[in-house]
Amino acid sequence: MSSDEELERLKARRIAELQAQQQQGEEVRRVQAEADAQKQALMRRILTPEARQRLANIRMVRPDFAEQLEMQLVQLAQAGRVQLPINDELLKRLLSQLEGQQRKRDISIRRI
Repeated sequence: MSSDEELERLKARRIAELQAQQQQGEEVRRVQAEADAQKQALMRRILTPEARQRLANIRMVRPDFAEQLEMQLVQLAQAGRVQLPINDELLKRLLSQLEGQQRKRDISIRRI
């Protein structure tokens, strides 16, 4: 077998590998988009428009905190521990509770 034939085979194999990786990436993006759409539909069902706007504002400033809040809201709604739809006032109370939990985890350093 000549080195040209071997090189062509290696190129073809590498192209096939890259195409497979691209297809897997597209599948992951599609699944993530579906999950996001389902989560947004659920948020529309359990939050009032004012509460959704507050959540959107939080997401702009602290996306990680907004994700955590969404997870908690979904859990509360599924467990039936909160009256639906969640209005802005209730969301504010949940935010203060969640913020209080996070403050307990913060590490403070005192200089001596």
